[in-house]
Amino acid sequence: MESLMEAARSVQGLFGLNEMLRAGAVGAAIQTPTGDIYTGISIELACGIGFCAEHSAVAELLKDRTTLVEAMVAVGPDGIIPPCGRCRELLLQINAENRGTKVVIAEDQVALLGDLLPYRWY
Repeated sequence: MESLMEAARSVQGLFGLNEMLRAGAVGAAIQTPTGDIYTGISIELACGIGFCAEHSAVAELLKDRTTLVEAMVAVGPDGIIPPCGRCRELLLQINAENRGTKVVIAEDQVALLGDLLPYRWY
């Protein structure tokens, strides 16, 4: 998991593009079963239409026409950030097998996505 956390930390770092746009407060990394790692950063806009770093990483993953995620982590300025409900749903909806995705929820703690989202709504 250390290489995954390093990848997320390598893209994390808040910067402002202008007074209404901030990016990079959160960095995320997802790893496929083949070992490929995809990263993404968060985007925050004044009107609330930004998105989470996990969404950005998933978009990178989908460009390679793959959907299965073995592990994922998100990091912010203060350390590991468990994924929000929207990000958990995104991972599950792109591939139902992602219920077995290992999600880093603290420096020394990993949970399965299926345990974080125990009841499917659809």
